[in-house]
Amino acid sequence: MDLSLKQIRVEKTPHSRIKSVNFDKLPFGKEVSDHMFVSNYKDGSWQDPRVVPYQPLSLEPSAKVFHYGQSIFEGMKAYKDAEGKVWLFRPQENQRRLNTSAKRLAIPEVPAELFMEGLKALLEVDSDWIPTSEGSSLYIRPFVFASGTGFHASPADEYTFIIATSPSGAYFGGKIGVKIEEKYSRAANGGVGYAKAGGNYAGQFYPTQLAVKEGYQQVIWTDDHKHEFIEEAGAMNIFIRIGDTLLTSPTSDRILDGVTRKSILSLAEAEGIPLEVRKVRVSELVAAAENGSLKELFGAGTAAVVSPIHSFGYKDRRFELPELPESYASHFKKRITDIQYNRAKDPFGWRYAVK
Repeated sequence: MDLSLKQIRVEKTPHSRIKSVNFDKLPFGKEVSDHMFVSNYKDGSWQDPRVVPYQPLSLEPSAKVFHYGQSIFEGMKAYKDAEGKVWLFRPQENQRRLNTSAKRLAIPEVPAELFMEGLKALLEVDSDWIPTSEGSSLYIRPFVFASGTGFHASPADEYTFIIATSPSGAYFGGKIGVKIEEKYSRAANGGVGYAKAGGNYAGQFYPTQLAVKEGYQQVIWTDDHKHEFIEEAGAMNIFIRIGDTLLTSPTSDRILDGVTRKSILSLAEAEGIPLEVRKVRVSELVAAAENGSLKELFGAGTAAVVSPIHSFGYKDRRFELPELPESYASHFKKRITDIQYNRAKDPFGWRYAVK
């Protein structure tokens, strides 16, 4: 697909809502920007790329997304540096992962040019919506869903690709406690756990609600077979520090290949931090907490960046983690956000300028 910004139709809203938003007190993901990018798949190709005012969608009740769950998404952010220049962080990774999810759910892949040029066109129109206060950014949500109709259990013949954005503050506030799940599973071998499918997250809500009632904020997911191994933390990849060694689970059919996760692994390797990518037993985590060698737990993801976990629960016990003056979590968060906001050199080539 050969697409340029000039080929994208732009319809600007006559009534911007930007003055109604308090950019000094931004929640995460509640406010939406003025415009969205849209393209439709029909007759075997993606068509009519356009930036239009943010608006409701009109769908038939028989649209297959409602019945068979063909829906995928990505999460990204745009940042402004001190000079007002706009940056993205490893956007090609999100584009590739969207298509990994699309393939698994029998959704037509989104061409790289459509994804990137559509995103740039949207950010050009809504650049004033990118916040500049510390810790804030413009959250970007690309998603694809089956808009074709019919009650027959089969892939749709039409799809809609949308990119919408939300000026956002921090994802988490306060201390995070997590519960190690012993009954419910997020994903299974051969399933869709590695894809960013909407149903993956819908299935997490109920077990998470149960954990919240017990005073936790998130769930640590374990394997579907015996609940023996640590896998993910809520909607984030999880890292464990025992002594000075950083541990994280390998990706699999069940675990999302997180962009922030990969970035932390690259930083740790470049800085000589002891690192092991391997399966970690729940019993190993508990033993480390009991003998004092467990130094840190933290989640990593686009929305939260790096989020320290201050306690975890397992079998009616709650383990508190020490507060370290120089933690790996704070170090990695600073290294990544300094690159994202163009405050430091980017030796990895992760920062992407929106021209």
